[in-house]
Amino acid sequence: MKDKVLSTDPSLERKAAAGGITLALVAFAGFPLGDAIIKSMAGEWPAPAVAALRFSIGALALAIILFLREGRHGFQVTRPGPHMARGFALFVGTITFFSAIYIMPLADAVAISFVNPILTALFSGWFLKEKMPPRTWVATLIAFAGVLIMLRPNVAAFGWVAILPLISAFAMSSMLILNRMVSSQRSIFAAQFYIAFWAAIFLSIAAVIGHFLVPVMAIPGAPDWGIILRCMLVALTASGCHFLLFMATMRTTAAAIAPIVYIQLLIATAISVFIFGDPIDGTAMMGGLLIIFSGLLLWRSSRRATTVLEA
Repeated sequence: MKDKVLSTDPSLERKAAAGGITLALVAFAGFPLGDAIIKSMAGEWPAPAVAALRFSIGALALAIILFLREGRHGFQVTRPGPHMARGFALFVGTITFFSAIYIMPLADAVAISFVNPILTALFSGWFLKEKMPPRTWVATLIAFAGVLIMLRPNVAAFGWVAILPLISAFAMSSMLILNRMVSSQRSIFAAQFYIAFWAAIFLSIAAVIGHFLVPVMAIPGAPDWGIILRCMLVALTASGCHFLLFMATMRTTAAAIAPIVYIQLLIATAISVFIFGDPIDGTAMMGGLLIIFSGLLLWRSSRRATTVLEA
């Protein structure tokens, strides 16, 4: 083995890593707050319309930032197809997750969506031809067992619409794979604008179609300032959390940050119980713990592989 070369003071590296973990903790803790704000609009405005408004606000803000940083060149793209596909995947993931948290406990929807990393690992092997170790297959089976356990009481209570967060997880995993395919094409600001732009278009179309064809998606009228401000707040918190995660990865490794994602489930559970008054289902909690265990197993496997490569 070759010796590792330390280019900086180890104490400074430890401080930077601790700072990165703190930033990641704040970021992951912020995501459920945005979900709770979305859930608070249930019954006031339909989910597709809320999602369309939220991403329209986000796309407009990103367009301003992109123009200030890159000018007109930032909006030029030679291959719009992959970006449209990213936007469509985000559209499906968003509309199904927003609909899920409208009708089921926030904690359950968030827990089921945590199968996302497992699905991403599977899709990476299938579509990007990346080798999947046996531990990944074990983690996948455990995660799906957890999902089935969680879905069983939810399907009984809410019907098959309880599968919505699982559909959202599939869509978001597809989006991550598409992100990797186009990651080297444009700047991060351009990439974020394109995906928000196309997602806003697809969501707006879905909101209009739903308004005329699906009674429960009928838009009662123009949104009041309360809805607009809450959508702006969600767009702000989501963008801020993603920015904090980007800063965190500049200070420490992705492997160190990955396990912190499960703080979302704790916060989502607390919000679900103490704010929305949802009861804690013991069977669903057991399924959620299996999903968390599978994610930690996958993280440990990837971290071990990284350590071997660096040794």
